[in-house]
Amino acid sequence: MNATKFIKLPEAGIEWLHNKVSKKQFLIIASILVGLTAGLAAVLLKTIVHYIKAFITSDHGFKYQYILYLAFPAIGILLTILFVKYFLKGKLSKGASSILHAIARKNSKLPPNQMYAHVVTSALTVGFGGSAGLESPIVSTGAAIGSNFGNTYHLTYKDRTLLLACGAAAGIGAAFNAPIAGLLFALEVLLADVTVSAFIPLMIAAASGTLISKIILREKILLSFDLLKPFSYGNVHWYVLLGILAGFLSVYYSRTFPRIEKYFKSISSLRLRLLAGGTVLGLLIWLFPALYGEGYSSIEALADLKPELLTTNSAFQSLLDNGWILLLFIGVIMMIKVVATAVTLGSGGNGGNFAPSLFVGAYLGYVFSRLINMLGIAQLPVANFTIVGMSGILTGIFHAPLTGIFLIAEVTGGYDLMIPLMIVSALSYTIVKYFEPHSMDTKRLANKGRIFTHDRDRNILTKLKVSDLIEMNFQIVHPETKFGDLINTITHSNRSLFPVVDKEGKLVGIVQLDHIREIMFKKETYDTILIRQLMRQPPAIVHPDEDMYDVMQKFDETGAWNLPVVENEIYKGFVSKSSVFGKYRLMLMNNTITNE
Repeated sequence: MNATKFIKLPEAGIEWLHNKVSKKQFLIIASILVGLTAGLAAVLLKTIVHYIKAFITSDHGFKYQYILYLAFPAIGILLTILFVKYFLKGKLSKGASSILHAIARKNSKLPPNQMYAHVVTSALTVGFGGSAGLESPIVSTGAAIGSNFGNTYHLTYKDRTLLLACGAAAGIGAAFNAPIAGLLFALEVLLADVTVSAFIPLMIAAASGTLISKIILREKILLSFDLLKPFSYGNVHWYVLLGILAGFLSVYYSRTFPRIEKYFKSISSLRLRLLAGGTVLGLLIWLFPALYGEGYSSIEALADLKPELLTTNSAFQSLLDNGWILLLFIGVIMMIKVVATAVTLGSGGNGGNFAPSLFVGAYLGYVFSRLINMLGIAQLPVANFTIVGMSGILTGIFHAPLTGIFLIAEVTGGYDLMIPLMIVSALSYTIVKYFEPHSMDTKRLANKGRIFTHDRDRNILTKLKVSDLIEMNFQIVHPETKFGDLINTITHSNRSLFPVVDKEGKLVGIVQLDHIREIMFKKETYDTILIRQLMRQPPAIVHPDEDMYDVMQKFDETGAWNLPVVENEIYKGFVSKSSVFGKYRLMLMNNTITNE
């Protein structure tokens, strides 16, 4: 039996099930299969990165090994660039924004190569020391698995979107052993409209991905903590202050990252971009070794109250014996992490901001609580603040408070810190939302009017295209046509509006029946009045590529029921409110994700 037949057997079996069971039952089966596959992809990626890092950072007895250690991040980015260029033909969509765009504009269809592309590229980038996270590539991989599963078995848009979210939930669940966080991430970040019944496939997928991770992965590969001290109500006011700081630090991160990433991406020469990015990243890692890779080991070092481990191999190591200088050193790393991540991704690497957000949050919690203790103001449980701080920054950057709360609760193995987690996440989210209405992943798309995942009306309107709604059954009249000829046209038309178009096809005005009603029966005017004397300018003009949300605003502002569509001054037809409402109603019915 050849390989092709071997691959086709499971596919044929699933197709047989698809035809034998109900839609609801098949979605349950599909969610399990997608969850397990996405979980395996997460396990594979985590394992590859773990062993690459272990090999690179182990002592090989080479005299100049540390110099190569600083060069490895650039090597990883170079390998990533080469893989994207030669194997992916230069195309690799990154981040949750690409998934949201696929949901909004591409019927939740993701390219098949994304099922493996992110695994390879992020393993090269982060495994070799790039200062980024693996969770975003894991989410992209899981989403692609769910999308292509739905596409293979010809599922509807709703079901394909649900499976896409199942893959993402399973990926997050597997990456952290946190199924609830995976479920909530899918709901908060990816899905705008979902019914309660759709929770079942999402829960099953997240549980399946987490289960496969628990079976295969060793705990030391994953981020995990043992809660050292119970929550004390006497520290509530300090957690409030931490939440406020987390909010402002999240704003700093959300604004700094895109600027630096955009700067490096603007370097037209690929070689120069790689050289600049590799040099900056190598220099930062030489000064602050904790910036190497995901950084989870340094987070655990802080939570275990072993900050001295962060200074190993640092150029400043001999200067960090003083506690105050060490705290300043840790604070600088906290602020610089966003720069290192932006340089990594902007110069051509692949990764995400999930792990960096946890990194910055942990450092914030440690620096804040340690500073209070050193000043003698109070004695705070440093480990608890380090852990809770992660939730604040994750919430702020991704605008996902529930994900932040339950991820940390699951990672710590309990819910003893639930109250401070809620306080810090809520305050951080409130502050960030005031300054940054959209998360980093959706801000670029939102500014272009392409997607608004938590505004149902606007989200659906952005999926409507003016070009698909143009009506052309309006009787055209010319400016020099006599009024009597228009009367004859009116008797043979079921419309009350007539576009006035010149010989070049340009729209010069419109004539509405209501505006000529008073003189319609004055036959003496039929040969004396021309259309150009009767026409008026339309209340607004619509362009074929205009965003439908803006079109609806024009309808509301003008009170018009029909607006002309014009491209380069050439008349194309009309778009009507009734056709928009009809299409909107149909999409509203089709886009609400259910499992019924």
